Amino acid sequence: MADSALARAVRWDTVVGALLIVVLLLSFGFVDGFGNALNLSFLIGNTLPIALIALPMTLLVVSGEIDLSVASTAGLSGAVMGALWNQGLPIEAIIPLCLLLGVVCGLVNGLLVTRLGLPSLAVTIGTLAAYRGIAQIVLGSDAVTDFPSPYLDFAAGRIGDTFVPYALLPFLALLAVAVLALHAKPFGRSLFATGANEEAARFAGVRVKRQKLILFTVTGLMASLTGVFWALHYASARFDNATGLELSVVAAVLLGGIDFDGGKGTLGGAIAGVFLLGALQNVMSLGDVSAQSQIVVTGVLLVLSVLGPRVGRQISVARAGRRAASAPTPARTPTP
Repeated sequence: MADSALARAVRWDTVVGALLIVVLLLSFGFVDGFGNALNLSFLIGNTLPIALIALPMTLLVVSGEIDLSVASTAGLSGAVMGALWNQGLPIEAIIPLCLLLGVVCGLVNGLLVTRLGLPSLAVTIGTLAAYRGIAQIVLGSDAVTDFPSPYLDFAAGRIGDTFVPYALLPFLALLAVAVLALHAKPFGRSLFATGANEEAARFAGVRVKRQKLILFTVTGLMASLTGVFWALHYASARFDNATGLELSVVAAVLLGGIDFDGGKGTLGGAIAGVFLLGALQNVMSLGDVSAQSQIVVTGVLLVLSVLGPRVGRQISVARAGRRAASAPTPARTPTP
């Protein structure tokens, strides 16, 4: 049973990866301006905020939980960054403080889920509103734009005349760490076990509460890092930065084959889903598709990403049932 589930996940990952390649090839061939280095750099840079949060979100969903407060945590981090910069603090001190704030936000979510037993969906919907409200209190309607040029250049610049943004390099390092954690370490195996059957994992010796608390904390940290990157990449710290980003993250992760019920999926599939969504949004922007229409497309992809694997599993179960029903019954040896 486990082998067949893994095979289904791999097949879905393959479909998403193949679809990403098809979209890229069609875009290079038929969309004006898609293939130039500047646009590709924009595509990657605009997708990196989703990709950064998708790394811990993948691990969290595999374990059977979710965090919908990530965009608000990113917005709060950016708002605090802008407010502290206005107070005259050096950027070298502000960034660690913002990251620490993200740890606190993730820790709050994790404690509410693991110690009080509250459902993560309800908890993080609540903190989604709370963190965004705090961000507005901290910075108001101001926009802070005068951050140091070297930081702005790193967040928005690219290596020479290539399409590779500077910020892609640290992301690849973080991706390598996440891949090792999920697919090459006992920690990752325990996440899959927890998502598949939490009680069984607990009886097998997995420290489920501690594991989930770590995941929520890391997710908060990565969300705050995304908030810092967002403010520098777009040269603007506002309380409403990254609004709606959680929808794109969840859509991309589920599109990549991560099962919403937990216990199934791969990080490669999730990242393929992230860049498929990013490529589609870039193509729509080049085609002057409105932001509202892009949100509709993202919502449709979110529904399809949940529906597709489930329909595939139901078809596989139905086929297996028909094969079992049509198989000849072995002759019984008469008892002497």
